[in-house]
Amino acid sequence: MQGKFICHKDFENLKPIDVFHKELSPNPAEKHAESLCNRHILFRKKAFFGKASKAILKITADDYFKLYINDVYVTQGPPPSYPNHYYFMEIDVTPFLKDGVNTFAVHNYYQGLINRVWVSGDLRSMFWCELYLDGKVALVSDESWLTATHTGYSSCGIIGYETAFAERYDSSAKEVGFEKELFDDSQWKPASIYKQTDYILQKSPIQPLSVYLKKPIYTERKGEVLFVDFGQEMVGYLRAKAKGKQGDKILLRFGEELNPDGSIRFDMRCNCRYEEEWILSGKEDVLDQFDYKAFRYCEIVIPEGASVRDVEMQVRHYPYEKKAVYETDNEQLRKVLQLCENTIKYGTQEVFVDCPTREKGQYLGDVCVSGRAQCVLTGDTTLIKKAIIDFCGSAFICKGVMAVSTSSFMQEIADYSLLLPALILWVYKRDNDKDFLRLTFPYITGVYEYFMQYSQEDGLIEGVKEKWNLVDWPDNLRDGYNFPLTKPIGYGKHNVLNAFWIGFLKAYQDICEILGEAVNIAIDNVEKSFINAFYNKETGLYCDSTQKTHSAVHSNVLPLLFDIGMSETKERKIVEYICQKKLTSMGVYMAYFTLAALMKHGEREKAELLATDKGAWLNMLEEGATTTFEAWGKNQKWNTSLFHPWATAPLIVFAKDTEVY
Repeated sequence: MQGKFICHKDFENLKPIDVFHKELSPNPAEKHAESLCNRHILFRKKAFFGKASKAILKITADDYFKLYINDVYVTQGPPPSYPNHYYFMEIDVTPFLKDGVNTFAVHNYYQGLINRVWVSGDLRSMFWCELYLDGKVALVSDESWLTATHTGYSSCGIIGYETAFAERYDSSAKEVGFEKELFDDSQWKPASIYKQTDYILQKSPIQPLSVYLKKPIYTERKGEVLFVDFGQEMVGYLRAKAKGKQGDKILLRFGEELNPDGSIRFDMRCNCRYEEEWILSGKEDVLDQFDYKAFRYCEIVIPEGASVRDVEMQVRHYPYEKKAVYETDNEQLRKVLQLCENTIKYGTQEVFVDCPTREKGQYLGDVCVSGRAQCVLTGDTTLIKKAIIDFCGSAFICKGVMAVSTSSFMQEIADYSLLLPALILWVYKRDNDKDFLRLTFPYITGVYEYFMQYSQEDGLIEGVKEKWNLVDWPDNLRDGYNFPLTKPIGYGKHNVLNAFWIGFLKAYQDICEILGEAVNIAIDNVEKSFINAFYNKETGLYCDSTQKTHSAVHSNVLPLLFDIGMSETKERKIVEYICQKKLTSMGVYMAYFTLAALMKHGEREKAELLATDKGAWLNMLEEGATTTFEAWGKNQKWNTSLFHPWATAPLIVFAKDTEVY
């Protein structure tokens, strides 16, 4: 490696903070100085090149970068990652270079918050690159690069859940236009070498994001307010031009929905406030927001005498090309599928975000739905495999793996960890990549060993106190599940976690057999114990706990999905019970397992009826959805996200020739 990790001088001697710990253990790290948060750091370099037939740039940064070559935006990244497996991107930059002097400009960002977005708040800030012209190193990151802080970016608040700084962008800052070839960087300082580096670089396996402009479908000037509607909730940045007096302040308000009076609800129901500022320079200015958000509507509050034009959204998402086939004459189901497709297209980023409006985190439970949906839609296993590697990579924190990966926010959910082998097996059945199966096998084994410490004499698990026992989300859509889901959980066996445990053991056994690994898992005995513990012969249903006082629909969906003690009579009874309860008795998360269970047992017609029930996805559409919600309706959860890709199960279960689970 010839490139050096370079940084702003403020970071060169800082020792990284260890932000990793078990969720319920005290965090040994303290928040660092606020002066080191929200730092926009710029790097520039001019270099002379002759003609080359191929130019490949390897590049990364911590936390994030945007790259410009010769005035032109090139790409952004990298995908979030842990320092011991830190992704760099390999980009073909041949079209951006010229014969002669070339200008490289990088906008690097260190956020400094502990959240689900990046591994930040750890005092690691760097930029690294190596440029190869026809296979030979022509440029690297080193002290010859110039650096400066971009003073045009400051904070006007923190968006809920510590996810991001609300941006104040000052167009009069002297660094505006830093990406231009003719920009004067004569006062900039040489970059420093980051001395505390502990990165182990790995090539990112995924493509760079697609980034492009979209015009609004409707705009209207109402007094001082320019109202903008992009017609569809998407992910990206607002772009616009403005002219006014120096120091004029434009307010920017974003939202997913409108208030009753037609104004934008920028204090959003997902508990995030999307209000930002733009300070004008007195010249014609261009808005350059750095951090992304999800929105459909925008209000631009324009001061007297100022003007705004050319309003657009710079959309960003993972490259998308639909390959899946859906055969149905059901018009209502087609509407549901289209809603789900829009959600996956615009919601998938470098990771499978749980919601791009709120946490922007990659959760394993979400990946089990949105990851499968994206894979089915595109026919490409690359991104879901990368997500699986991300979660396997969290095993250095806990071999039972974390619930949210490649971030500095520590969260553990037992149900999610138990989904891992079935997800890996599902991917294997799509592309038959045995090398990937073998690569992930030690981590699956680690999860197995982790949960075995909670295994009782009967083979069932009990008292998984280190990890949250979720069952379903939100908690008011658990169909009265009769077991106290405290954090940490109390002792006692409950149905859903043990059903997932049996599903885990079955998938783990299948993987062992494919790889020719010795396996000694007494699944039959665990199933018998499950039946004895939870099956009520009088009702013909499975119960939530060993007390056998209540049967939530969740407690019956999973035995059906995993074929636990199923007979024709039991199957018929449980299918009837599920259809009676409908999807609205559960959350959109459990809806995936429900539809998959019905499809596995040849009940497509019943699955379609549930998916097109007026209280489920059709209710989202009735309430104005252009992307799927976190729950069936806006008011079912106190902080409902209206852009939640884990609600896209129909894309998986109704696709032609697709393994549903």
